[in-house]
Amino acid sequence: MTVHSGPVVESRPEPVRPDARRLLGIDFGGTKMAVAVADAQGRILRSERVPTYAGRGAGQALDRALELAGRLVSDAGGSLAAAGIASPGVVRDDGIDLAPNVPGWERLRLADAVRAALPVSVVEVGNDLNAAALAELRLGALRDADPGLVVGLGTGVATALTVGGSVVAGHRGAAGEIAYAVTGAHWPAVPHDTMLEAVFSGRALDLLAAELGMTGGAAELCRHAERPGPARDALLVRVDELARHLATCCLLVDPRRVVLVGGVARNDLVRGLLAERLTAVLPHRPDVVLSTFADDAALLGAVTMAGEAMAAHR
Repeated sequence: MTVHSGPVVESRPEPVRPDARRLLGIDFGGTKMAVAVADAQGRILRSERVPTYAGRGAGQALDRALELAGRLVSDAGGSLAAAGIASPGVVRDDGIDLAPNVPGWERLRLADAVRAALPVSVVEVGNDLNAAALAELRLGALRDADPGLVVGLGTGVATALTVGGSVVAGHRGAAGEIAYAVTGAHWPAVPHDTMLEAVFSGRALDLLAAELGMTGGAAELCRHAERPGPARDALLVRVDELARHLATCCLLVDPRRVVLVGGVARNDLVRGLLAERLTAVLPHRPDVVLSTFADDAALLGAVTMAGEAMAAHR
């Protein structure tokens, strides 16, 4: 199956056979949720994004996403053959670990919820950054690069590793969860007392901006940091901490290419500083590139998951 790898846009309407197979992809995030319906070859037919409203809890987010998915599936016509779901955290059959940004998310059973709401039995659920890595592996910057490392810099921070054409999930599905890496000079007395995500992530940079009297969050902080001053000094401390952990990741797996995804990754200053630091310290330097998928990597990965699940169940 070849998934459409350009921007997620709606294609022109065309006659639809009732038996035409459709793929559903849903990307759940702490800030937004994206839903797409594709044909059996992965070409996007319908797509839409809506805010998560994380503070209102997991239930309303899931309900709204599934309602949107039902509408898009109906609009696209045909028969829904498989669904791929990308979620923050480590997804189990009976819940989700390490997904603290949406209250109640840990109690969701996403595959069961999708099957109950939509006419589909084949449902594949996985971590959102692993889904993004799958999109990069099949369609993007990692097609010719092995091993590959995908670094997600959005609301949170995480990595995903690709080796030999597959995404490495790890023993419990928690490979790449560097948000929980220990930071600072002292070993924490309380578990997770000092976490990398609290130092460098979209949420952490928003808080840093507020501490410096800015109202525009991470984006405003990065604009001020383009010139010397308190904002740049504060940002450099955070970038240096992230770079130390990414350097260790690179030393461990020796990736041919590092792909940066997420809203924070698209900032030229942050991306340039990270590449500069990795280049300075690594004996074997990987390419450091920005994903070409903008906000669509995890969603395209979810559609890819659906397509591969459909093929496996034929």
